[in-house]
Amino acid sequence: MKTALIIGAGPAGLTAAYELLTKSKDITVIVFEESDCFGGISKTVEYKGNRMDMGGHRFFSKSPAVNEWWNKMLPLQGKPAKDDIMLNRNLPLAPDGADPEQEDGVMLFRRRISRILFDTKFYDYPVSLKPETFKNMGFLNTMKVGFSYLASVFHKLPEDNLENFYINRFGRKLYSMFFEYYTENLWGRHPREIDASWGAQRVKGLSITAVIKDVAGKVFHKKNRKVETSLIEEFQYPKLGPGQLWDVTAAKIERLGGKIIKNAKVTRLHKNSDNHITAIVYEQDGREIMQEGDYIISSMPVKDLVAGMNDVPQEPKRIAAGLPYRDYMTLGVLVSDMNLVNKTNLKTVGNIVPDCWVYVQDRNVKLGRFQIYNNWSPYMVNDLEHSVWIGLEYFVNEGDTFWNMTEEEFSEMGIAEMLRLGIIKSPDAVLDTHMEKVKKAYPAYFDTYDEMDKLVAWLNTIDNLYCVGRNGQHRYNNIDHSMITSFETVNNILSGNKDKDNIWNVNTEKEYHEGK
Repeated sequence: MKTALIIGAGPAGLTAAYELLTKSKDITVIVFEESDCFGGISKTVEYKGNRMDMGGHRFFSKSPAVNEWWNKMLPLQGKPAKDDIMLNRNLPLAPDGADPEQEDGVMLFRRRISRILFDTKFYDYPVSLKPETFKNMGFLNTMKVGFSYLASVFHKLPEDNLENFYINRFGRKLYSMFFEYYTENLWGRHPREIDASWGAQRVKGLSITAVIKDVAGKVFHKKNRKVETSLIEEFQYPKLGPGQLWDVTAAKIERLGGKIIKNAKVTRLHKNSDNHITAIVYEQDGREIMQEGDYIISSMPVKDLVAGMNDVPQEPKRIAAGLPYRDYMTLGVLVSDMNLVNKTNLKTVGNIVPDCWVYVQDRNVKLGRFQIYNNWSPYMVNDLEHSVWIGLEYFVNEGDTFWNMTEEEFSEMGIAEMLRLGIIKSPDAVLDTHMEKVKKAYPAYFDTYDEMDKLVAWLNTIDNLYCVGRNGQHRYNNIDHSMITSFETVNNILSGNKDKDNIWNVNTEKEYHEGK
């Protein structure tokens, strides 16, 4: 029997474990998870019956294998959910699907609404060509946006940074309104300091031209119209948040004979003279434990992975040590009501705004985005009819002023910014708050990132090491991308394929996986 050691129980790690166990009877699987829960940044945190989604996770992919996998773990919704019943709302239902009112193991169908809050007004994201958009902008700004976009069509800038990438697709005016400050707030760096490949990954194919084509496709009822990543209007979502999917997956892994060790932080990897990893060392309960293995599948941050290896040449060591990350803090705020007015024609419980999340483009606050958990799933909120559960999201660096705030200080700041933005009318609306932190939530595309190819080339010389997932590849992968890196890894292991290009090439194509 061979042994596969899998580092990390997030989407990539658990997918790899499940795939190995279901496709081979000759491999023992052991998963090491640093925390006491599953899902990584895709975990769900429960606080007094209210659930928080760390970062907001839509389940949408046009990879048939991914969709089939999700629905094997959580069957699709076949009966109306709680808010559908209350609002007499019709959504697509799966024949013979699960009833969310009777069972927890359900993948809900949800409508995607995410907008930009700019200058106290809501704008669709991506920016749409609705009359409301032009009304909110005003005549002068609309003209500036139009001429600025035309200028970008006829005068393309070299795409050697993220700022130029956005300007080429949206024009300088729209970029300065909707992208510049948010991006700087997200990464702590100005877009001109960030590699353009981040934009290429996150907004593949999205531009003003794509928005116009999408509108035309709707107007003329074009069948099989191609929809860009950020333009999708519906998605799936686990009844109890994204972490539920990974809790279910972990339970199935253990039933299949896999072993998952929680609170096990992998600190070292032993590499022999043939550049082959023979064992890993993890810390648990103050002890160091060594575990030998034949295959190493790592979703831990590349920076930490390389730092934990022996005999690393100077160049890959330097590149890995310089890879940057952005950390994440969120404040769950339970309120009795919101001050924001629902001016859409979409019905919601309590007539709150219908957004799943809202991007904040206000230079007077540090808040980057806020989620409204009621709209993700009615089962995320303990008292759906009488409270709104909001997640304020801040992008920070571990050890900075924000990171070191006490929960009380963070709560006071968050509530003050909610008042400034008009999200709530009075502090009296706040019923409770809860703070969460996530380290290395976002691999960043600056500093030594532009030398990542050299690091990958060296990592590929380690014959039994496979890097998967967002942090494992230092790439801003979505859940489906992270899972596909594990599909490819397992296929390589079982087929004996030593070439790892197929694993690293996931999410580098010009077309996003969501585009069928």
